[in-house]
Amino acid sequence: MKGKEKSWIWRERAGIVCLILTIISLSITLTINFRLLYTIDIDVLNILDYVSMDKTTLLKNYGELMSYLNNPLNHTLQLPDFPVSKSGAFHFYEVKRLFLLCYGVLILTIIPSGIFIWRLMRNKRVWRLIRPFQWGMIIPVIFGAVMAIGFDQFFVAFHGVFFNNDDWMFDPMTDPIINVLPEEFFMHCFILFFVLLELFFFIGIIFGKRELKKM
Repeated sequence: MKGKEKSWIWRERAGIVCLILTIISLSITLTINFRLLYTIDIDVLNILDYVSMDKTTLLKNYGELMSYLNNPLNHTLQLPDFPVSKSGAFHFYEVKRLFLLCYGVLILTIIPSGIFIWRLMRNKRVWRLIRPFQWGMIIPVIFGAVMAIGFDQFFVAFHGVFFNNDDWMFDPMTDPIINVLPEEFFMHCFILFFVLLELFFFIGIIFGKRELKKM
């Protein structure tokens, strides 16, 4: 009996890890594909002041960029109204690989996570999510505090972790696309990502505590 209980504990821990990976990859997926955020930021950040085109044309180029980043079968980045240098194209290729990695993690974990949640509900063990999700909620708060202190330093450190070159430091002369992708927009993306993380973890905690009350 003890052996079975120990085996269940390890399966449960693996399930929690899998579920957290699903939550993280899902939050990233929702954030990077939330086109409305960029649409709003065009006006909020006055992005059209830095480019000679209207909002419709800019959104068309943004859509082409996102199509390249999201489509594994699209191997060539071509923007209708923006030239792209060799180093700029390589950086977007590296970003594309990160996008596809995120989607791969989501695809691989979402079904096992769904089965895990179903088993937790069936065995009335949803409350087991409370502690790990509480710890999970602390992480976005820490990163949010770091961002509040200085997003510039956070942004540079982020690129230092995920990229081993300086191709992300675009020259506006050779890669004018950087003029319409301001740092503030990426800050808003990070904020949205952290908010989604907090929301998913909070929902898990709420359901876990409700189950405890019923018990």
